[in-house]
Amino acid sequence: MTATPTRTAPNGSPPWLRRLYLPAYSIQEAAKYSKTNARVVSSWHYAGGTLGPALPGRERKRPLSYLQLIEVAFVATFRSLGVSLQRIRKAREYAAQTLAAEFPFAEYRWQTEGSHVLLDLSEIEKDTEIGRLIVADVGGQIAWQRLVGERFAQFDYEHGLALVWYVAGRDAPVKIDPRIAFGAPTVHGIPTWAIKGRWLAGEPATDIQKDFGLDAESVRHALAFEGISMEMAA
Repeated sequence: MTATPTRTAPNGSPPWLRRLYLPAYSIQEAAKYSKTNARVVSSWHYAGGTLGPALPGRERKRPLSYLQLIEVAFVATFRSLGVSLQRIRKAREYAAQTLAAEFPFAEYRWQTEGSHVLLDLSEIEKDTEIGRLIVADVGGQIAWQRLVGERFAQFDYEHGLALVWYVAGRDAPVKIDPRIAFGAPTVHGIPTWAIKGRWLAGEPATDIQKDFGLDAESVRHALAFEGISMEMAA
């Protein structure tokens, strides 16, 4: 039985949990963070022919929530590794039904071998040997593979969710955490857009560092994330 989408957090949830469901990210932002393009992201929500979209549930012209953003990131990863949208849709549907998960790509640790979408079986059967995986898009068959993509290492999991995204990779301090700055990309709590704005206003990097309490490397990473090269930020 498919879980009924709630679109909102349960009553009495802490503010940060409710924020996961609020529309906060444009299609363009989701595409940028996921390293794809806006047209492709839109097609994942509305294309699919008779099979339906890979990521159903988004209303047209409405921004994405944090949980929807994370699912876009995972679909982008699967697609970059050669997994078809049909397989992605089947895997998501299987997980949603089997695990009663509204946003399964944001709630479980996914892996891929390039043709199938795999889920660590320990997420379902806690006593099962580590490394055994479900081939989620073919109805739960077992595969003996141990594969981890770079995208999956970018997330910290808390409360059963991919709650912190190191959106520029683990080597950079830029992260998206819905509990900080309403989910904007930040470095040490400072939104990257704020650092970019100060730079474009003509302020030297040393003043930006001092005002925000950041080191030079953090400012450099923030500007690079916002599309300002190291040479421009030197």
